[in-house]
Order: sequence, then C-alpha cells, then structure tokens
Amino acid sequence: MLNYFWKKFSYIAGFILVTFLTLSITAQAMEKNAEIAKLPMRVAIISFQPLIPAEGQGNTIICPLCGIGSSSGKILEGSEKIVEEVFVDKLHKLKDVELIPLDKVQGVYKRIASESLKEPLLNILKKVGHELGSDVLAVGYVYRYTEREGYNYSVKHPASVAFEIHLIKTIDGSIIWRGFFDKTQKSLMEDVFQMSSFFKGGGKWMTARQLTEQGMNKIFETFPGLEH
Repeated sequence: MLNYFWKKFSYIAGFILVTFLTLSITAQAMEKNAEIAKLPMRVAIISFQPLIPAEGQGNTIICPLCGIGSSSGKILEGSEKIVEEVFVDKLHKLKDVELIPLDKVQGVYKRIASESLKEPLLNILKKVGHELGSDVLAVGYVYRYTEREGYNYSVKHPASVAFEIHLIKTIDGSIIWRGFFDKTQKSLMEDVFQMSSFFKGGGKWMTARQLTEQGMNKIFETFPGLEH
C-alpha cells in the first residue's frame, strides 16, 4: 500500500514539475518575443531622386518601383533634398524608429548598385538592406516641384509639388507602403472644395516647402505599423 501511494505521489509531483517547467519556458518565450517586438524599426533611406519623363512619354512619369504613371513637371534644382528633409523630420517624430546614418546608406547603395547594374532595382535594394541590417528601406521620387511666384496673399503662379515614397521590406523586397502626393494650390474661387486645405495653410498662398509639409502630413496618416 505504501509503495502504491509513493508511486502515485511521485507521478503527481512529476506532473506538477513538468507543468511548472513548461509554463516557465512559455513565459520566458513570451517575454523574449515582447522584447523583440519593442525593438525599434531600423529604416534605411535611399537618397531621394528627381525624375523626368522618358522620351516619348509626354509629361507622364513612370515610377521605377511600382510602375504607376503620374503627371510630372518642372523640378527646381535641389528640391529632392527638401522633400527628403521633410520626410526625415517626420520620421524623427515617430516612436520606435531608428534611422541608419544617411551617408552610410548612400555609400552602400552606390557600391552595390555599381556592382549590380543588370539586376532589377528591388533586388539591389534587398542587398542594400541586408548589408545594412535594416528592416525597411525608404525610396522617394520627386516628379514636380515649382515655387510660387508672388506673396502670401497674392500670387502670379502658385506652388506645385508631386512626390512619391515607398517603404520596402528588406527580407523579401516587397513594397509595404506607398505615399503619393500631387497638388498645385488653387484659390477658393478656382476650387471651393479646397477650402479645408486652403485654411490649413493659414489662408495664404503656400511656398513649395509648406505645400510639401502639408502633403507629408497627409501621407503619414497611412504610414504603417508605427506609433506617432
């Protein structure tokens, strides 16, 4: 009888021990996963580029990544840097984002691009992302950027801006987000439906940078998976 109870006790004790160890391992795994989830998203920004239509395409520009056509126009020299700067400023305001130094990103991109001239762009970007250890790459194009001609309350020609930004997942080269903005500011007499936008700009004729900032705010409303 004593042996019977001892065996039963041993069985119960063993069962409790195994259950405890299983729960402990599970808890540790969940804690580790939570820590991984808290890691910042590492973002590599490829220097933004101005794009003009290819011969025979009129004023239509084709995005090198998604293949979608958009209306183009004049691009002021250096405007791609302004759009990129506004984008970076927005990223700095997000939580859980780590930006890889821009000069490091550009150095790796130039080297890999020169070594892989015949490869598709997405393949090149995947290689760049893997070498940098980034989670995603941001690639931006400017299609139109013209400054207003005039003043806050009176213009001869308004500012006009068009740009596009993609986020590309390093692990598989998939495009996980597309932010697109195309706008030429109009007066309320020309387009009453722009009333909200017009007054967001202070009821003034915006500069190209101000229009860019307004557009960046708009596209960031759909920016994926990050806390503002």
